[in-house]
Amino acid sequence: MNSRQHLLSPILDSYRESGGINHVDRANLPSKQTISQLCGDLLHLLFPGFFSEEAVSLDELPTAAQEIIDQIAGQLETTIAVSLRIREDEHYGEMELKREAIEITERFFAGIPEVRALLKTDAEAAYAGDPAARSLEEIVLAYPGLEAVAIQRVAHLLYLENVPLLPRMMTEWAHGRTGIDIHPGAAIGSHFFIDHGTGVVIGETCVIGNRVKLYHGVTLGARSFQKDEQGSIIKGVKRHPMVEDDVVIYPNGIILGGDTVIGARSTIGANVFLMKSIPPDTLLVRGEQVQSRMDKKGKKKPTVTVQLSEDEIDFII
Repeated sequence: MNSRQHLLSPILDSYRESGGINHVDRANLPSKQTISQLCGDLLHLLFPGFFSEEAVSLDELPTAAQEIIDQIAGQLETTIAVSLRIREDEHYGEMELKREAIEITERFFAGIPEVRALLKTDAEAAYAGDPAARSLEEIVLAYPGLEAVAIQRVAHLLYLENVPLLPRMMTEWAHGRTGIDIHPGAAIGSHFFIDHGTGVVIGETCVIGNRVKLYHGVTLGARSFQKDEQGSIIKGVKRHPMVEDDVVIYPNGIILGGDTVIGARSTIGANVFLMKSIPPDTLLVRGEQVQSRMDKKGKKKPTVTVQLSEDEIDFII
């Protein structure tokens, strides 16, 4: 057998020279395999009977639910404790970490009924808003938007508990499966529907009201990043838009900025790039060379009509 020891030395050198992407001689981190199992089990809990190989009868439901609760609780307590170890500002012993993980897990399960109530409204919004939908069963089993939102809603519970790593790993698991990237920090109201969904991005500080509908390719992102005196990005500030109730955003709409507010009952047309707030009941559409704002009755508001030439940047400022 040919020796490959000569390959080892330069790689070890890179371990010493390129720190920050090594994680050795430190506490272990949550594994992606564990997160995958956890998210799958959470879908079982949220939608009983939909993600299991065998049918579940009403009589069997208490036993089945208890089994999945016990399984998830064990996974969560361990994974939360592992995640909490990486906090640099606090140094807890193993017993303190385990106790905190148990308390967070208890509060997490207390939030599940509310999450399920929201998910029911999400499924209903998908059924009401998509003429291709034939049943709620089809939406639960086949619509990636509902799956992505389901995982985001439970990850949001852990985000609010300031659990490191775990909430983001959960939503990235859903992102990998669905092509929909929703940060666990985003606050999302009821009856939320993502139609088709591929390419949707929703940032951490985004606030979304009730009965909002997004199509594929929509981005609710940041416009710019504040920096401190050393030039480092300041974290934790509001940098993503607020979308008020009953808003529809069509494919590839891009809305940026922490101060940007999309007024209630407004419609954003396809391919609109927006970095400025608009009032309620606005229809914002982009024509071949004109991007204009109209009210919902179709009356154009020429003072904010933007005429675009081929050389101009295609956005509203």
